[in-house]
This record gives sequence, structure tokens and C-alpha cells, in this order.
Amino acid sequence: MAETLEGAGEGLLARLDRLYEFERQPVTDDKLQPGAYFAGVYSGEHIAATEFVIGAAFVSFGAAASDVLAGLLVGNLLAVLSWTLVCAPIAYQTRLTLYWYLRKIAGPAVTIAYNVLNAILHCILAGAMFTVSASALRIFFKIPPQTGWLPTDYRFVFVVFAVGAVVVTLAILGFKRLAQFATVCAPWMVLMFVAGALVTLPVLGNVNSLSKLWDVARTKVWIGPQWGQEHPLGFWHVAAFAWVCNLATHLGLSDMALFRFAKRPWYGVYSAFGMYLGHFVAWICAGIMGAAAAAVARQPLRELDSGAVAYSALGVMGAVCVVLAGWSTANPTLYRAGLAFQAVTPGWPRWLVTLLAGAVTTLVACSPFVFLRLLGFVAIYGILLFPVGAIVIAEHWIFPRLGLARFWSTRKGQVLNWPALAAWLAGVGLAAGAWIAKTGFGHEILHEFFLAVPVWIVTTATYLVLAAAAGAREPAPSASVGDTAPLIVPTARSELPAGTSLGAMENALYYVSGLAAIGILGWWVVGDFVRTVLSAGGEIAAEPEPTPPTFGLIQFAFFAAAAIWFHFREKSLAFDWTLALGTGVVAVASLTLCLGYAVSVFLGFTPADAFRAHLIVLSIVYFISSVVWLRQWEKRPKRRPW
Repeated sequence: MAETLEGAGEGLLARLDRLYEFERQPVTDDKLQPGAYFAGVYSGEHIAATEFVIGAAFVSFGAAASDVLAGLLVGNLLAVLSWTLVCAPIAYQTRLTLYWYLRKIAGPAVTIAYNVLNAILHCILAGAMFTVSASALRIFFKIPPQTGWLPTDYRFVFVVFAVGAVVVTLAILGFKRLAQFATVCAPWMVLMFVAGALVTLPVLGNVNSLSKLWDVARTKVWIGPQWGQEHPLGFWHVAAFAWVCNLATHLGLSDMALFRFAKRPWYGVYSAFGMYLGHFVAWICAGIMGAAAAAVARQPLRELDSGAVAYSALGVMGAVCVVLAGWSTANPTLYRAGLAFQAVTPGWPRWLVTLLAGAVTTLVACSPFVFLRLLGFVAIYGILLFPVGAIVIAEHWIFPRLGLARFWSTRKGQVLNWPALAAWLAGVGLAAGAWIAKTGFGHEILHEFFLAVPVWIVTTATYLVLAAAAGAREPAPSASVGDTAPLIVPTARSELPAGTSLGAMENALYYVSGLAAIGILGWWVVGDFVRTVLSAGGEIAAEPEPTPPTFGLIQFAFFAAAAIWFHFREKSLAFDWTLALGTGVVAVASLTLCLGYAVSVFLGFTPADAFRAHLIVLSIVYFISSVVWLRQWEKRPKRRPW
């Protein structure tokens, strides 16, 4: 028995060690991923539970409706262009993470300092997402809101640990699993934000025309600066914030960790799914839901957490949306943290480093203050990491145009690239000086949202001048890694992959779950029919009173049995166009029905409680069908080298 357990343990470790993510080497062509994965990752990561916070912040900070709409359009465009024109092409050409490419440029000392700082900040950011998800799950356990520095209910700690276990597992499994999770969750989460806004809009006023909708937006949601309010947000503030809130990932180049898997250099354009679905649609919808929730609760919006806002609009599925949104953001964030730590822990497998980082992140997430100080932390996070991206951009693209040699410090065998360190400190010092002038002396030199441009200029100029003086003018003896783009190999269609044979136990579960699903479905339908007859006094009522459908044990058992049956059914099949198309249609239809019910509530035809009950069933149908569709899509004919 002991030998069996030992063998099982060794098997698990061996499987974990095979989760190779090219932490120190360029990604090979056979591991590149299609654009749909990047659309899914960015949609999932940027349609997050924090959108409830940020979207509501524009309401609290006195932004006008026109400034919010126009500012988000412009700022998100700048962010998409930053990913598309800067981050993705560098990642495509090098096929490396920033954490390892930086070593070629700045040497071991700067790389270690940056990677440790980067990993710590990413752990804190992921911890905030853990806390956000836990703030929604607490509703189901009747845990009071946690708004202090430390949790006041021990059950909240257990909830955080459960959330952490899921996120850490997905982060360990690697980029592909993160993308699959986000691909399934993102469309549903977008719909939840839109549905929540539609359902809650009538609370704010009469919106039966576009002009009245605009009036409600101007007077009830984004009402502009209030009397006595200091530093209200205008158009340029909103645009700048939309651009800089992800500064560390696009111009800071942290997302090289994702785009090194891209098949094309222009895949940065897929970030538009995250920016315009998450940082435009979701922020606007979150502002509407927040204003409505505050009006219903008669409390200031800042006193409501994400879980409370979503639950008031969408019921149980609103809380589930917050949980999944927190997970989908924390997953790639913790993945980046693991890669950063792994770059400075030679010999340690990535899964082990990610596991340890996840454990620390989970402990941090037990303190709710991490989430409550999120906006301020995001600003610090961007300013601290962004200058290093400017240094890498300068050496990768500007150096060759000025006749300077790439990787000059590495060729000299320097442990410390002091011009890089000095440039980094100069950029951070400029931002710190502006912050001290504002907080310490009450004199705002430049709003923090606008600091990115001068910090980039100072960092880049400092590095160019100091590097040229320190030896970068010496010509390189030969082309270095990263100087040329990788060879793109022509591809052709491969054979259809075969299905997996089911074992005896799997076959038994397959048939038992199928029969159980049929039996429970019959019980569900017959039971509803009998209740309808009995409620009519023994006769079928011509017009029975509409009652909202309930979701109880029978319904849960049916969907659980159906999910198990679909799992084994799909596993045993090769790629099947009929199954792929059918489940795709069902997934789209379920989302369409969710949206239709939300519109019906908005128009006053359907009670909100009935909508929330329908939403549970339709959401479960969506997740089952979309998972089956995704697994079939994975089995589609692939391309292979000639």
C-alpha cells in the first residue's frame, strides 16, 4: 500500500514537472496558440470583479457622463495600441518572458530586483482578486461584510482559502488552461454586466427613450462635479486612467509572458476584447448598477462591496459572476507572479514556485484591506514597474536605430547594468517627487494619471545617454538572440484526433449518469405538471398564474447528472461537427435568452425575481454546453508543419 501511494505521489510530481512553460527559453512553434485564446484571456482578465469598483469610482469621483464615455473610448484605444504596436511584437520576436529577456539587457542584479518586486506586486494584486471573490461567496454563508484591516469572521478565512485553491491550481496548469477557463467564462460575464445594468436602470428613473436614458445617465449616475468636491475627473483624467491602469502590462511589457505564445505579431489587437468589453462596457454597466444599488440601499456607494452590488442586481448569479470575475483576473496575475519568481529561483520547477507564491497570496488575501486600497495600489504598481519596460523598449528598438549595440552589458559580463538601474530609479524618482509634492506640500505638479508620459521620457532618455557612455556604442560581434524574428513554418491540416476509450468505471458512470438525468428530468417535468393541476383545484387552469421557476435539489441533481454524462460522452468521441455546432448553438441561445429576459425586465414585462430564477438555469446550461463545445473545438483538425 505504501509503495502504491509513493508511486502515485511520484506520478503526480512527474506530471507537474511536465507542465513546462518555456520559463527560460523561447517558445517553440508547436506550442503557439491561436488568437481566440488571447481574446478569451483578455476578456476574462479585464472583465473582473474590480470593474464594479472602478466603474463605481467614476460615479463617486464626480465624472460627467460625456467625459466617461468619450474618455473610455480614447483611453482604451491607447491601451490596445500599446499592446498591439509595442508589447506583442517584442514578445513575438523574442518568444521570451520579460522576466528572462530583461536578464539579457540589464544583467542578473537588476533582473533579480525587478522580478522579486514584480512577483510581490502581482501576488498582492492577485490577493485582492481572491478577496473580491470571497466577498461574494460570503453572502451564501451569511458572513458580514469584511471592511477592516483584518477579518472579523473566521469563516471568511476558509472562504479565501477555497478561492485560493482554485486559482492556484489553474495558474499551475499553465497558459492554455488559463485561456480555456477565460474563454468559457468571458462571454457569460459580459452578459451579466449588461443584464445587471438593464435590470437596475428602471430603479433610477424612466428610461423609455434614448433621450431619457441620457438624462438618467447625466443626472442619476455620472452627475459631474459636486459642490465642494476637490479634483473632479474630466475627460483627460478618464482617458489617462483607462490607458495607465494596465501600464505595467502593456508598455511595462509584463504581458510578454502571454504574447510569446502568439502566432502573429499583431495579436495584441485581441486586447480590445478586454478593453472594450471590460474597461468600457463593464465599467459603464458597473456604474449603473452601483448607482442603483446605492439608491435602493440608501447608502453611499463607497460603503457597498462588489458582492453586494452584483447580488442586488442579479441575485445568486450576480454573486457567482463576482466570484468568476475575481478568478479570471487572479489566474493570469498569479501565473505572471510564478514566472517572475521562477526566473530568480534556478532549478525550481515553475509549478512549485507558483504553488508557494499562491500560498503567500492566499494569506495576504485574508486581510480585506488589500482590496479596499486597490486603486491606490494599482497606481503604485504601474509606476514602479513601468520604467523597466521603457528600458527594454529602448534597447530592443531604439538602440539599433541609434547605432547602439543590443545586450552590450551582457557581452561585457556585467552583473549590474548600472545605466539601467539609474534610469529605473530616475523614472520612479520623478513619480515619487510629484507624489510627495502633492501629499506632503499640497501642491499638485501633475495628476498621477498623467505621470506615465514624463516618466517614460525621463527613463528612456537617461538610459540612452548613460548606456552610450558606458559602452553600448561598441559594435556587436554578431547577431544576438532576439535580433531577428523567428521563422514561421508553413502548416498543413492534420488528421482528426481520435476519442479516448472509457474504462470500466467511466463506462458505468456514463450510463448511470445518463439514466439518472433522464429520470430526474421526468420527475422535474411531471412534478411541475402535477403541481400546476393541483393548484388549479384538480383542473388544468386556462391561464395559470405565472410563478417564478425555482432552482432546488431536483434541478441541481439533473444538471449535475447531465454534466457528468456530457463529460464522458464528449471524451469518448473524436471531433464531431454536429456535437460542436449543436453545443455552440445551445451556448449562444442560452446567453441570448438571458439577455432577452433582462430586456423584458427593463421593459416591465417580467418581474425581476422571475428573471433571477431563469438566470440560474440558463447559466448552467451555458456552462455545460460551452465546456463541451470548447473541448470539441480543441479536437478540431489542427495544422502541422509540412
